[in-house]
Amino acid sequence: MGHLLVITPGIRAYREYLLQSISRDFRVHLVLTETPTWERAYTAGHTVVPDLADVDGLVRVARTVDAAQALDGVICWDETWIEQTAQVAAALGLPGGDRRCVERCRDKYRTRAALDAGGVPQPRSVLVSGREGALAVAEDIGYPVVVKPRALAGSFGVVRADSPADLMEAVAFTDASGEWAPDLPTHERNILVEEFARGPEISVDSVVHRGTVTPVCLARKEVGFAPYFEETGHVVDPGDPLWSDETLADVVTRTHAALDFTDGVTHTEIRLTPSGPKVIEVNARIGGGMIPLLNLMGGGPDLALAAADVACGRPPRLRAATGPRRVAAIRFYYPPADDSLIEEVRFEKSGLPEQVVRCGPLATPGQVKSPPPRGLMDGRIAYAIALAENAATCRAALDKAGHALRVAVG
Repeated sequence: MGHLLVITPGIRAYREYLLQSISRDFRVHLVLTETPTWERAYTAGHTVVPDLADVDGLVRVARTVDAAQALDGVICWDETWIEQTAQVAAALGLPGGDRRCVERCRDKYRTRAALDAGGVPQPRSVLVSGREGALAVAEDIGYPVVVKPRALAGSFGVVRADSPADLMEAVAFTDASGEWAPDLPTHERNILVEEFARGPEISVDSVVHRGTVTPVCLARKEVGFAPYFEETGHVVDPGDPLWSDETLADVVTRTHAALDFTDGVTHTEIRLTPSGPKVIEVNARIGGGMIPLLNLMGGGPDLALAAADVACGRPPRLRAATGPRRVAAIRFYYPPADDSLIEEVRFEKSGLPEQVVRCGPLATPGQVKSPPPRGLMDGRIAYAIALAENAATCRAALDKAGHALRVAVG
């Protein structure tokens, strides 16, 4: 078994399946900030640290673990700590240690510059300073535009603006969004104003080994709560015609070449515009929103296992299940109003169709939850996953699951 250092497990509901997958083939040593509970079932050892931002401290932990039994790789699937993880890998001479490459993905301005230099199709984007600069750029690009923070993730602070008045509100909202993720880097000029790319949005999760890019999972994204871009669900269809789209495949390959991304796993978000695919952003980690779990449940390759392989410098194992594959989809559900004090979240089992194979709460009694924009990402209170022969049946089943959801608020 390989020996893998995992930096922070993430939220159980979203990330437990990753630990479960890799623990079957790897000896996992976990680094986290609190004493592990549920994680113990999947780990051979752990170290509690006071601060994941302390790179020197993380390196010391890694060297201690490595001295006891040589580490084969370091991995992290939390956007907040992927730069620190790259530094740890570099200190130990392990794959994935190119911090500059990770920074090119973390910093949306650097991403845009690299893709532009590589001739990769993407929305026009300009880094601005203040409201006057944003207004001038928006007038030049033409409304609608998208305002986004330079170095956040998960659609935090991303807003569509259809007019100068909207733009002023969007800039104020985006400028304050860094308060939601104080551990992520900030910049003096922290806002991008971008062309709005019309068309459906997809994501492509790929594993990259020694420069060879292999797309593993393709998901169609469901977005809600306009003018914000909250990810309300995803659909993973193994028979999606996009798998045979040579233009899309070429864009994904060229994106990684432009970023000089040679080893690791990526989550690339793309808009399918009338003029062709345009890259929205690239994350140097495995996808969120349980997308890789959908791929696995539908009979596709285990992206978690493949990510662990490439983190250890090994060719990725991409075994798909035998037999027919199915479409898998997830839907997230939200509280009825801002500042909802959650008392209970449950699904009425009698109201769930047979296609719903997994569902559960994402909020616990006593928590206060809000829908977007106040509750971007952390406003979710429940989820449901459906498996069926086609996407339409999955979506219909998830609609019914929503009707079976029971939420009591104080």
